[in-house]
Amino acid sequence: MRTTLLATIAGTVLLAACSSGGSAPSSAAPTEGPTAAPVRIEVTLSDAIRIEPAAMTVPAGVPVTFVVTNTGKVLHEFVLGDEEAQAEHEAEMQAMGGHSMVHDHPNAIGVDPGETKELTFTFEQPGTTYAGCHVTGHYDGGMKAEITVE
Repeated sequence: MRTTLLATIAGTVLLAACSSGGSAPSSAAPTEGPTAAPVRIEVTLSDAIRIEPAAMTVPAGVPVTFVVTNTGKVLHEFVLGDEEAQAEHEAEMQAMGGHSMVHDHPNAIGVDPGETKELTFTFEQPGTTYAGCHVTGHYDGGMKAEITVE
């Protein structure tokens, strides 16, 4: 009797576990929130003093990996930050001659000619931020991109 009762319970549990019940399968990738899949964006830095794409949209709270390629013949950098952070970095770079401070940080990478590097960053809050290159004359020349965080 006890064996029959256990078999009945096990069968009921198995049947309940296998029925769809109209819910999404557990393997479905989440699309929002901190458990969402990471995002990858291919970015090009060029000697035409451009960052392409010039406008990007990324989710808040999700790691975004920028795959940054310098297609030019001169050093470029990829610096993430709001307008204030970009202005501060521009002033620091110019005070150091425009090249001395090009090295990697949690929000910035220097990219040598022909090189590809990755920068992974999580934007915590929705809003607008920027990517820029602050090698002498580049940012003022238009080497920036707008990033909308949703």
